[in-house]
Amino acid sequence: MVLKSTPGANVPVYQIAGANTSRALPDWLARKRKRSLKNDPEYANRIELIQDFEFEEASIKLKVTRDGQFCMATGTYKPQIHVYDFSQLSLKFDRHTDAENIDFEILSDDWTKSIHLQNDRSIEFHTQGGIHSKSRIPKFGRSLTYNPQNCDVIVGASGNEVYRLNVDQGRFLAPFEVDSDGVNSVAINPVHGLLGFGLENGTVEFWDPRSRRRAAQLNIGGGGHGLGGGVTALSFRNDGLNVGFGTHEGNTLLFDLRASEPYVQKDQGYGFPIKKVMWIESNGGGNSSKVLTADKRIVKLWDRVDGKPYTSIEPTVDINDIEYIPDTGMFLMANEGIPMHTYYVPSIGPAPQWCSFLDSITEELEEKPSSTVYDNYKFVTKKELVALNLGHLIGSNVVKSYMHGYFIDIRLYEQARLISNPFAYKEHREREIKKKIEKERETRIRSTGPDVKVKVNKDIAKRLVTNGEEDKLADDRFKNMFEDEDFTVDVTSHEFRMINPVSSTIKPGGNRDGGMGPDRERLRGKTAAELSDEERLESQDKRKRGGAFDDDDSVEEESSSDEEEDYEAKQARLAKEAREAKKKAKQEERREKQALAKQEFMSSLPSMRTVDMTGNGLQGNKDVAFEDLYDDVDEKEKEIAELKSNVKRGPRGEMELTFVPKPKPKRVKRQDNDDDEEHDGDNEGEEKQDKGRTKQRFDGRRRASKNTFRGL
Repeated sequence: MVLKSTPGANVPVYQIAGANTSRALPDWLARKRKRSLKNDPEYANRIELIQDFEFEEASIKLKVTRDGQFCMATGTYKPQIHVYDFSQLSLKFDRHTDAENIDFEILSDDWTKSIHLQNDRSIEFHTQGGIHSKSRIPKFGRSLTYNPQNCDVIVGASGNEVYRLNVDQGRFLAPFEVDSDGVNSVAINPVHGLLGFGLENGTVEFWDPRSRRRAAQLNIGGGGHGLGGGVTALSFRNDGLNVGFGTHEGNTLLFDLRASEPYVQKDQGYGFPIKKVMWIESNGGGNSSKVLTADKRIVKLWDRVDGKPYTSIEPTVDINDIEYIPDTGMFLMANEGIPMHTYYVPSIGPAPQWCSFLDSITEELEEKPSSTVYDNYKFVTKKELVALNLGHLIGSNVVKSYMHGYFIDIRLYEQARLISNPFAYKEHREREIKKKIEKERETRIRSTGPDVKVKVNKDIAKRLVTNGEEDKLADDRFKNMFEDEDFTVDVTSHEFRMINPVSSTIKPGGNRDGGMGPDRERLRGKTAAELSDEERLESQDKRKRGGAFDDDDSVEEESSSDEEEDYEAKQARLAKEAREAKKKAKQEERREKQALAKQEFMSSLPSMRTVDMTGNGLQGNKDVAFEDLYDDVDEKEKEIAELKSNVKRGPRGEMELTFVPKPKPKRVKRQDNDDDEEHDGDNEGEEKQDKGRTKQRFDGRRRASKNTFRGL
């Protein structure tokens, strides 16, 4: 199960259901596309917390019953009412109406009694069995509330009257007349029953239902926008003293009923009318409670005391209404999309009892945070996009405009960069190698003056340190000159020679005239490893040349040329000579070992002689000819090759041997004749063995020849 987290102000908000987390597909389409959807991670990881928590086109209003077990929602199209049972996590029933709903109130603790304000100027009363009764008002209604103290239904409409319908008496009472041409919102204080009306002209009027007179009037501002302008949202807090207003311009103001100035004023930021203001009470109460404000674009939660932002919820569709489940951290949202949204904020409260498993899931997600939205995208500016030859993609769905640049898929960016600059990897590799070489050079032990740790313009830095002006290296004005490669001074450029004509004539190894005078710079010192390599190479050269030089002049010329060579070239040449000398020594040693091994092998071979046995006896010994030995070896090799040709090896190491069987020679038994007497004693013993045993091995054993039953 995967939930999408949208962190705001370091407060995670988990979207349990909605258009961003799952796609609602009909059953017949899901069965038809079963094979293709099997590999779709978004469809496989979808979450349906409440089954069928959606409308065919859009949802308008939703409310949770006072017992917290049911949710009633209205939507379109066709206009209908849905009731959801939280204990079953499913839709309990749906009911169609004649007109779209504008606002409704639940009269009972559960869903059984409700009153609905429709957009055809009708008021409908619904019970378990369906619609109970229906009435009409003179003007189109905008808001609805219910006063449980006297059973009055208060309806705000487009005129200057607030209609009162008494449910107990079953008739309309005298309306309240206000100083405006429209009432956008109505609310009742849950503590003392004070009525509040948000008007089009930007004022709020408070009425006492007992005296049926206006108690006070407060100018909020935001009027002059015509139909639906002014104060668009109104809500009382449960303490009976605080009230919040939302205006048409997107501002929210919190007032104390005892004061005429707001103690907190908050701008929603988008300029859309505020649709709802809600007080979110924490478990501890007091100053830690939050205020929820919503327009059609975003829902924001902030502290009621100082207005500090807490978190926000921004869906991909327009918001119509939002409802909070008390004493939990769950919010239900009606919107212009097909599915209704469900959000869970663990920091506000725990999950409801009917979905307590969300707590364990969110704890695991906090331990393993999900990746951000733009992990697979690369941000580039317009200049970089044109350099990649992708400027024609501006305005398409491939690149997404953001701030001063664009987001592009990282795979497309890598391919375009490789095509536009195929040698980018080679250049990057060369730069890395150069950095490593320079780093190794810095670690060598030198005795060439002060050690200055700068990246560029080291000569200038050394000159400043020598002159006692090292404080300029730490000056912020000259800091980039010794760190940024763009400020590298090119001593070979024409501009540098024109500005520094004297220093440009001094060569690195001599005086101003290029000679080797007393003004030449001291050569760089050599390390101990370099000195040992030179001594070893010189000793090898002496051994090769017999320990002496042929000509003293040539030695002087070589030494002078070595001094004039660049240090790096000299080191490379010395290393190459050392490798060649080492290679030659190994080759000579290998040749000596091979010759010695050959000599030992030849000396270890015995002298090969043969004996010629004829009828006349031993004639003598003589050495075997090499040709005969070669023939014997050749025959053996042929036999081995023939044997190997009959062996077949398989791919797994098995072997198969094929051969032609040869019959064994039959053994001919010797027969007794007169010639046997002429053989010696050994031959007689062999004849006896061929005849077998003639005497019984154990005496006294019963013999088959003397069977007493024979002959019966």
